[in-house]
Amino acid sequence: MSLVQQFSAYSDWRSSLADTLTRLGGWLAEQDLADTASRAQLDALHERLLGDRLTVAFVAEFSRGKSELINAIFFADCGARVLPSSAGRTTMCPTEILFDPAKLPCIELLPIETRAANTTIAEYRRYPDQWRRFTFDPGFAATIQSALSRVGERKAVSRQDARRMGFAIDPNGQSGLAPDAGGRVEVPAWRHAVINFPHPLLRQGLVILDTPGLNAIGAEPELTLSLLPAAHAVVFVLAADAGVTRTDLDVWRDHLRAAGEQAHGRIVVLNKIDGLWDGLRAPEEVDSEIDRQIDIVARTLAVPLDRVFAVSAQKGLLAKVSGDAQLLERSRIARLEQVLSSELLPAKRRIVGEDVRRDAEGILREVRELLDARHAGAAEQLAELARVRGRNRDVIEYMARKIALDRKEFEQAVHRYHAVRSVFAGLSNRLLARLGSDAQRAAARRTREEMLAATFSIGLRATMARYFAGLHEALAASESDIDEILRMLKAMYRRFVVEHALKLGEPPRFSTRRYEQRIARLEEAFNRHLNRPVSILTMEKRALTEKFFETVVTQARGTFAIAARDAEGWLRAVAGPLETQLREHQAQLRRRQENLDRVNEAAGALEARLAELRETEARLAVQLAELAEFGAALNGSLQVAAEPAAA
Repeated sequence: MSLVQQFSAYSDWRSSLADTLTRLGGWLAEQDLADTASRAQLDALHERLLGDRLTVAFVAEFSRGKSELINAIFFADCGARVLPSSAGRTTMCPTEILFDPAKLPCIELLPIETRAANTTIAEYRRYPDQWRRFTFDPGFAATIQSALSRVGERKAVSRQDARRMGFAIDPNGQSGLAPDAGGRVEVPAWRHAVINFPHPLLRQGLVILDTPGLNAIGAEPELTLSLLPAAHAVVFVLAADAGVTRTDLDVWRDHLRAAGEQAHGRIVVLNKIDGLWDGLRAPEEVDSEIDRQIDIVARTLAVPLDRVFAVSAQKGLLAKVSGDAQLLERSRIARLEQVLSSELLPAKRRIVGEDVRRDAEGILREVRELLDARHAGAAEQLAELARVRGRNRDVIEYMARKIALDRKEFEQAVHRYHAVRSVFAGLSNRLLARLGSDAQRAAARRTREEMLAATFSIGLRATMARYFAGLHEALAASESDIDEILRMLKAMYRRFVVEHALKLGEPPRFSTRRYEQRIARLEEAFNRHLNRPVSILTMEKRALTEKFFETVVTQARGTFAIAARDAEGWLRAVAGPLETQLREHQAQLRRRQENLDRVNEAAGALEARLAELRETEARLAVQLAELAEFGAALNGSLQVAAEPAAA
């Protein structure tokens, strides 16, 4: 499949899954089987599916043809260049290209002056009045190009203003910006850009991140610490006429090199191979030279050969616009698109599918256990009343005493549960407190005070290291709390299953591993980009402190907020089934007593009640069958997510 076809298939799959969840939610409500927790879970799943986005980041030093590559892969169907592409630097700030149906087609630009405010880009997203907006008509290429060319704008500012915005100044222009004869320096006009463009792929959730050269003086720390790590794939663009330069190698080593699963999301593109088409060499010689360069790039960057792709973005764009199939083949752009489509989307589908499977199976399991309990209860009542039919009063009184004893024993068990429930509440509160905003605010406050009080760089580095150690300790302690909660709940579950035949499976496990991995990646990025001698020695202490809080602390608090939200959802999920079953069992005991009371009142009541119970049993069997159909439908969709896509 092509990239467009693969993305359309992914979007259709996602919509189908969301529709199934919507129908499941409607059915649960119609059957009076939905509780607050399951409704909230289904709503969150539905929202996550429809709001799901896939980010592809493009990274390169200037003049590597990065913007042209984006045009060739994604926007050739527009018939012209969407992103500006010319000699020199055309992208001066990180640029996100996406589609938000709530907004008109436009480019939103955050002024560079906001860097002096010590406020993150993520926070500025909540304040639209701080952005400059320029609309364009997506039907006219000229208006698109005019609006989007603003990402390359620059402005001259005083040295003082440049320093206040976090730019280093160096008269030689080597480790900072060089002032002109009048003492002014040139900086990007904008800090960040968001392009809202109604392209089919963007409508379906694709987000393209176009970056300025990461080695550019004063590169936005939030780009390297937040935006790039969050991307699902990173395309690193080199130029065939330059190979891997020193700055390219620095960018790769300092910002992009990854290990494990993340390494699979790294793709290297050797662009501008059309520079080798000199017309004097045979195609075989050109291909041999391209293969040689691919081998050099792979060895230099220490990546597998199959992760390096040689292309001509400019010829690929021209070929697509003009319909020249031969030129398109020669540009090799289709091979790169094939890799993006065959790897990126299936991997994303598997991740989303696993998330949906975990939450949806929990909901289905809880409802199934409830229906099984009701079905078993109806069967037990039928058997009990069948034994009463034609028997004398002594038998009925004996059964009444047994039911009364069962109710008494169960009430005692419920009282014991309530005692344990208070312990569960205490452990839950402790877990949520470790992950909660109050603890994170306190840790941040201590860290800020210690950083500002530090007199030497070693003190600053030690304080920042302690902050990360505190994050790891909080997650480790949370994992211990989770283990303790699980042990207690498993014992309680087993007791009710054994002593009162409740239909309960094992409570699901929750792990802090994913949040620990996020913090570890954040710490690794921090050590590469901020926690370096050059940063510590050249940045003023207050500026370094603010930068640490803008980037690192903001992200860490965001990760812990997600962990706290997920932990709260898990606590509801593990406590909910048991409490639901307790209420159901109490109701069944009450109905058993009512059955005998009705039999005592009138002889005809027994047959009527038996008929009611048979009807209830049949209805429950239908509900179980319908629930199984929903499970099969979800499993079918999720199985598709687990299978490799067809080429």
